[in-house]
Amino acid sequence: MPLLLISKGVFAADDVPAIAAASSIKFALDEVAQQFKADTGRKVRITYGSSGNFVAQIKHGAPFELFLSADERYTQQLSQAGKAQGNGVIYAVGKLALAAPKNSPLVLDGDLNGLKQLIKNQQLKRFAIANPDHAPYGERAKEVLQNLGLWDTIQTQLIFGENVSQAAQFTLSGSTQGGLVALSLASAARFKARAHYVVMPQSLYSPLNQRMVLTLKAGQTASEFYRYIQTDKAQQTFAEYGFGKVVN
Repeated sequence: MPLLLISKGVFAADDVPAIAAASSIKFALDEVAQQFKADTGRKVRITYGSSGNFVAQIKHGAPFELFLSADERYTQQLSQAGKAQGNGVIYAVGKLALAAPKNSPLVLDGDLNGLKQLIKNQQLKRFAIANPDHAPYGERAKEVLQNLGLWDTIQTQLIFGENVSQAAQFTLSGSTQGGLVALSLASAARFKARAHYVVMPQSLYSPLNQRMVLTLKAGQTASEFYRYIQTDKAQQTFAEYGFGKVVN
């Protein structure tokens, strides 16, 4: 999609929309928002958190004008509830990574053999994932652990982050020996300086099609930002943070 050319100063000065976004896209979306401001002169105000929690907030009247989910199932819930403008579009495809602090005894591999070995040797103390009850990356981490036969045996060592960003913080801080987190966070420079990671095979979990929708409260700037995220320039930024190619 070609880059939109938007004239600066066209919108009302007080049109700074509240945006709800999955925490997995923080580094990428912050950069896209800066590009949007440079190209259009317009600003957005972004709140990051878990997709499931945002759905509940928007249903109860939260003033968000655009919702970028980590899993399209959550935007579909808003559409079905009549709280969104149509079905929206997929803006990114998420990926999982296994990460560990550089001083961790956990050996990283896509089959989690290193994790299995730590469990077998009773050396695993804490392992982080996002809460699978309302965070899509937590749901997919649970799928990986189930598919590799580890879910039941790792229960007492699991530490749940409220969202995948918090799970990544637990992993980065050294309070755990590792975690399953978003590749987009694990591959960021500030994370790589303190931790290692490997990309998990996508065959181990359901696709993370990250969809966005405009809410019924959306104004002009939110609508322009929604279109801007779909441009080649913004999509290249998402790709640089490890997101997969979008096919709508």
